[in-house]
Amino acid sequence: MIEWVRTVATMGVNAILPPRCGGCDDVTDTTHAVCAACWAGLRFITAPLCVCCGYPFELDDSANIGGDPDESGQILCGNCLQKKPAFDQARAALVYDDHSREYLLRFKHADRGDLTPLLARWVYQAGRGIWDQADLIVPVPLHRRRLLKRRYNQSGLLAAKLSRVTGVPWDGLVLARQRNTRSLGGLGPSSRKREVGGAFVVDEARAQKRNLAGARVVLVDDVLTTGATANACVRALKQSGVMHVSVITVARVVR
Repeated sequence: MIEWVRTVATMGVNAILPPRCGGCDDVTDTTHAVCAACWAGLRFITAPLCVCCGYPFELDDSANIGGDPDESGQILCGNCLQKKPAFDQARAALVYDDHSREYLLRFKHADRGDLTPLLARWVYQAGRGIWDQADLIVPVPLHRRRLLKRRYNQSGLLAAKLSRVTGVPWDGLVLARQRNTRSLGGLGPSSRKREVGGAFVVDEARAQKRNLAGARVVLVDDVLTTGATANACVRALKQSGVMHVSVITVARVVR
């Protein structure tokens, strides 16, 4: 009986407010779906990729994988071979381009929290093999001034949804942005690193409550660009005793 009522209620809502594609707003058959045209434009990241930062390798005609092995024989990209990032591994669902940008801009700046289930589903798939080892999910925090202006943290929405899907607890307060950093858009790698350096701090009382010492944490964000923000967050977490940090994002920049 309850399921029948839910079905009727859903049909009624869809009749008034039909489900729409998150990329172009065209009407779709089901909620949290993507129309065929937008789906064709999305570039999902799949193997082969750097075992550390998740950078996707291209396969050449001879099917040789790009990158070189480290001492353990794992394939790393050139950047990670030269200097490994502060995080232990990173994964992203999509290549950040004109198509994926539309979803993220709507999600981040246009009050499109309804995109959370769709984007979280992609992030969940990107993190396969990571969730079952994680102790805590932590979103990249916003400074309180930006949070008041935007009214929500898009990374927090993803973290909350991923927690429900995976069963891994999440905490949006254990990591805080103590300095209101400027937007990193248009800044180069060195400028980004300077801007976010020391901007994040861990609430030690909350860290003890969450047993962060020796924990494995998943840091969630919308986009991985140069890794400056992720690295700054990871350094703060590891200074508080976190053993391992995986970074998982909706998209990443591929150059």
